[in-house]
Amino acid sequence: MAKTTGKTNPATIAGVAAEKKTTKKRTTKKKVAAKKTVAKKPGAKKAVAKKTAQKKTAATRKKVAAGKKVAAKKKAAAKKKAAVKASGGQAMRRMSGQERHQLIAEAAYLRSEAQGFFGDPCEDWLFAEAEIDARLSRAGIKVVG
Repeated sequence: MAKTTGKTNPATIAGVAAEKKTTKKRTTKKKVAAKKTVAKKPGAKKAVAKKTAQKKTAATRKKVAAGKKVAAKKKAAAKKKAAVKASGGQAMRRMSGQERHQLIAEAAYLRSEAQGFFGDPCEDWLFAEAEIDARLSRAGIKVVG
């Protein structure tokens, strides 16, 4: 643009107007091209959204499973506490001699029955006694009296 003594040249005005039109065309072409590339991105976003949704559901499943495990542990602990209360404050760590004798008698009878009552009753008794004593010691139960 050339400026001269206050008068504007009509040729320069026409040149400026033509230049503006070509720049407008270039910018609109760029905008259209940009819109086309933007239009392709939502498909990619959907795929990413699906993947994140899958990750979220897997994480949710893990949390639910962990919650179930915690609930089962709490339930078991509650049962243990109820057993302690029922036993008078002790967690069944003691057993009377009579209860032990009863367990041995039942075990000896079952062993003898399995043999068709043809075995030696003293041998069955001694075997049952050893078995019951081993089970009680593994469980940490002390025989009193």
